[in-house]
Amino acid sequence: MKAVLFTAPETIEIGELPDPTPGPGEVIVAPAAAGICGTDIHILEGDLARSWPTVPGHEFAGTVVAVGAGDKDDLFGITVGDRVAVDPSLYCGQCYQCRRARGNQCERWGSLGVTAPGGAAELVAAPAANCVRLPEHVDTRDAPLIEPLACAIRGYDVLRMALADHVLIYGAGTMGLMMLQLAKKAGAATVTVLDRNTGRLAGAADLGCTATATSADEVAGDHPRGWDVVIDCSGAVPAIEDGLTRVGRGGTYLQFGVSATDAVARFNPYTVYHQEITIAGSMAVLHSFERAADLFATGVIDPADFITHRIPMADYAAAVDLFRAGTGRKVQVVTG
Repeated sequence: MKAVLFTAPETIEIGELPDPTPGPGEVIVAPAAAGICGTDIHILEGDLARSWPTVPGHEFAGTVVAVGAGDKDDLFGITVGDRVAVDPSLYCGQCYQCRRARGNQCERWGSLGVTAPGGAAELVAAPAANCVRLPEHVDTRDAPLIEPLACAIRGYDVLRMALADHVLIYGAGTMGLMMLQLAKKAGAATVTVLDRNTGRLAGAADLGCTATATSADEVAGDHPRGWDVVIDCSGAVPAIEDGLTRVGRGGTYLQFGVSATDAVARFNPYTVYHQEITIAGSMAVLHSFERAADLFATGVIDPADFITHRIPMADYAAAVDLFRAGTGRKVQVVTG
């Protein structure tokens, strides 16, 4: 089979790999498309890479073409021909964190597209338990959006946002826009979106945010007490440091964006103490993939608002360039 291979930092190849065979409880999925996100770039840069070569693509959906040994229960009812979205999370289920229902903190944590071959390939092996069937009206090529939506839902699980909260979001990429959509659905009084890319801010305005700006200073006058909820979706240290100063008394700051593993941000601990500010983190997916699939099926987000580019797998490097340039929103590679 053909697959995208990260063979070294900043090195992308389209190579040939043996077709995967399903183990017990596994299925083989032929992906229709795979999304590119910031995590893929961190892997390509060598920051999150576990080994080389790596087959990227943790956001994918496709059709089941083979199943491994096991009865219907072992395979969770997944059969050949099913169209599925795949939760890339690989938890051991045995470590201290898994036994406390914190799979995303698994001491042996893995993920398709990060530590195991992902969906930027013609075929990929996945646990049947990780597959969620798609209803007829959901296009398979749209369904890779379910994985980032599941991450966003996990973020709101951590936040426990209250009705009528005022929300400030740093970053108007795919994740920032999903957080915007969910904040509106969760009953935010206002949602302000910041980004230095004015083209992306236009997208946030189209999706109905209250205000957009390239800097919090431009809109701070409308929120003299700060914001109840501040969410960083950029991973950029300047945004993180600024965002921590914008949280109102008793408010919550969520670190959602993926920063470099060695990034360091400064903040004032006295302010956190005195104003009872909560600082929280949200990592990947936890008990949220099925809920994301359900919300996606009901139209909580419109794929047309997010997917702006579909690039052939052979042109994966060009798709990465588009992503890095901030051109458009979600960039997908078409693998099927």
